[in-house]
Amino acid sequence: MIKIPSNTHNICLIPSYIEEVFRKYHLDDNYFGDVLTSVTEAVNNAIIHGNREDENKYVYLHLKRTKKCIIFRISDEGEGFDPNSVPDPTLDDNIECCGGRGVFLIHKLSHGVNYLNNGTTVEIVFNV
Repeated sequence: MIKIPSNTHNICLIPSYIEEVFRKYHLDDNYFGDVLTSVTEAVNNAIIHGNREDENKYVYLHLKRTKKCIIFRISDEGEGFDPNSVPDPTLDDNIECCGGRGVFLIHKLSHGVNYLNNGTTVEIVFNV
């Protein structure tokens, strides 16, 4: 587990963490971009939307490896959210909006997404 203070500058910690995970578990590099993008988006959302960039709050990044998949669990200390209430960025009204694509990207790039604890935790699953 890593504990990340809620400052967007700390997003720079994610690439080296993902590289370490890929080395440790000998994962196929073809998944690297999808994993990096998904985990980075989830941590970014937790910092900005979950913890509202309050540096007294943290984002927690856990990893679970099974025979068939790797699961990243990202948790924040915020109030949570309803993932079904996130606007669809592919709709005409939203297509030109800056931002608002993180949840969409995570769903498209991963093999499974689960929201827990009233939306304060997201599990991102990759079949490897």
